[in-house]
Amino acid sequence: MPGPALTLYGLKNCDTCRKAKRELEASGTPVKFVDIRDEADLAAKLPVWLKAAPDKLVNKSSATWRNLTNAEKAKAGTNGEKALLAKHPTLIKRPVIEAGGDVHVGWGKDVQGVLLG
Repeated sequence: MPGPALTLYGLKNCDTCRKAKRELEASGTPVKFVDIRDEADLAAKLPVWLKAAPDKLVNKSSATWRNLTNAEKAKAGTNGEKALLAKHPTLIKRPVIEAGGDVHVGWGKDVQGVLLG
């Protein structure tokens, strides 16, 4: 019997997002994929995600992060994350997975353990 549907926010060309979607579907969990650049309502989602995972959402190892100015990077530590992530959605650590009322960021063993069992 399939588990409850999850919503996976990511990028279509992100290997980690594709892997997470594939593994979740293989476990019998229906997955709705939403592209964070083209389809996500970031104005509504970012406050929820930042509250759930304040220290995980900004991907500081991304090429986008490395290309930011020092002034832009400083915003990430001064409650300016929402504006920074809305302006640069590729800074969002992927995937962001909503499962019921829970928000999971990334596809590490911790997230896999919770979602795959």
